[in-house]
Amino acid sequence: MGRHARSMLHILEEALDKMTLPSEEEPVLTIADLGCSCGDNTVFTVGAIVKHMVGRYEGAGREAPEFQAFFADLPSNDFNTLFQLLPPPPSSLEQCLAAGGSRSYFATAVPGSFYGRLFPARSAHVFHSAFSLHWLSQVPESVMDKRSTAWNEGRIFVHGSSESTAMAYKRQFQQDLAVFLRSRSREIKVAGCMFLVCLGRTSPNPSDQGGAAYLFGNHFEDAWNDLVEEGLMDANKRDSFNIPVYAPSLEDFREVVEAEGSFAVKRLEIFRGGTPLVVGHPGDPVEVGRALVNTCRSVCGVLVDAHLGESLSNEVFKRLERRATSHAKQLVEQLELFHVVASLYLR
Repeated sequence: MGRHARSMLHILEEALDKMTLPSEEEPVLTIADLGCSCGDNTVFTVGAIVKHMVGRYEGAGREAPEFQAFFADLPSNDFNTLFQLLPPPPSSLEQCLAAGGSRSYFATAVPGSFYGRLFPARSAHVFHSAFSLHWLSQVPESVMDKRSTAWNEGRIFVHGSSESTAMAYKRQFQQDLAVFLRSRSREIKVAGCMFLVCLGRTSPNPSDQGGAAYLFGNHFEDAWNDLVEEGLMDANKRDSFNIPVYAPSLEDFREVVEAEGSFAVKRLEIFRGGTPLVVGHPGDPVEVGRALVNTCRSVCGVLVDAHLGESLSNEVFKRLERRATSHAKQLVEQLELFHVVASLYLR
């Protein structure tokens, strides 16, 4: 998702430009990255936020404060790897700006789910979350209940599911987002801003998950079914697993923001993100197949391993690679992700 994060940098900077600078009595500007994971993207983004805010202070003829960055994710996140990616802290802001490679902020890890409180009241100036809010707090209970009309039998994702299943996913997403907004509304400074990015879709139909289907459904789902048909996996094992991801439409997102009521929308749009596949030779089916497997494994491999065990999980991804390779041309032409991008400010 690195290219996608960088391609949206101008929208993030626009959101920061609309934020009122903190008063001169505040010696620290606080940034929180929610769902930070442990890769280069979060380091790049936080660094870009600090750099842009330093420029805003300079433009206003003011001395920039010190910066505090909170990297928040679930306790299972590999914070050690993340912190090894951070440049060394400077002894001063001036040293950082002169050296270029030093870190211009103090870093802290915050373990916990963002579907609830993480910070003291009125403590954060900037909240940023990218490519995380489409992850639900849980698979909707009715989706796993054989007695429910929402039971997602034969599938592991919401794409292509029944209306009942799709609505269960939508309700779960909207309940989770409401809790997220309510929590942030207590934690954000009055003049702060929040910039959010998550997988989105252009279809009004919640069972049509657009590009997300190529990552969590379609060939991936077929790979699970291959193992069931081959007798290597019990059908109940497949049916007891669902990917807790939902790509909302703009309207899905807007409904929650307006109903929850804590935040005003400054910008809310669908952003065309392009393909997540990193391939040097799009005409090479083997490379395309391997790229899809690498992408899928990076975003949901931990869940699959936990459910199936390493051996059976490897078999699933082998089948996926085989199917993706045989459909490489279609993947190159059609796999495209869209994102919901939102700039929100406290009312």
